[in-house]
Amino acid sequence: MNLGDLAANVLQQQRSTPDLIADALREAILRGIFQEGQSLRQDEIAAQFGVSRIPVREALRQLEAEGLVTLQLNRGATVSALSPAEAQEICEIRSALETTAIQLAIPQLTESDLEKATLILDATNQTTDAARWATLNWEFHAVLYTPANRPRLLTMIKTLHVNIDRYVRLQMEKMNYLEKSQKEHYQLLDACRQRDVKAAAKVLKRHIDAAGEELVAYLEQNRSDR
Repeated sequence: MNLGDLAANVLQQQRSTPDLIADALREAILRGIFQEGQSLRQDEIAAQFGVSRIPVREALRQLEAEGLVTLQLNRGATVSALSPAEAQEICEIRSALETTAIQLAIPQLTESDLEKATLILDATNQTTDAARWATLNWEFHAVLYTPANRPRLLTMIKTLHVNIDRYVRLQMEKMNYLEKSQKEHYQLLDACRQRDVKAAAKVLKRHIDAAGEELVAYLEQNRSDR
């Protein structure tokens, strides 16, 4: 798959052009079609989508807000690189926000929510595609957090997931992370099913913190190997 394929897919949707372009570019970055540090030329992207540079520029600003793109005066846009320190900070913020979300959500969780979460984990067990796994990973967490009825909090958490998503995919592909992650997901779901707020928060914090530590170690090792 390349940017042209992604462009064709998203342009079939009924949404604003900048949002559609942002969707395609985001997926291209997450899939590694665009590598960190790579220049994103607005004229080339505009030609690929058959649009002017204006919606491309708006799309790049969206991705800058998500931390995926860096915009510099007179240098244009490049794919952001995540440093070990930034990865650690993102995971620390995730830990704080997501444990808050799960504590607020558990009293409001329905059997339907728990069933949806179970089906998502079952689907995750059946996939070996990193992109699909990343999507299901967010869907699982979102199902458990949404009943908290804190839309701004959920939006902040989702932005952090997007920002670190391409590195989480690395964990799955190169660090054999899926089995460990799934085990922790089932533990979290079990705590939620038992309405054990403290246990759920503890499992979730350990899940995020451990993933963050492994990711930081990987990024530090990868940097020293260059």
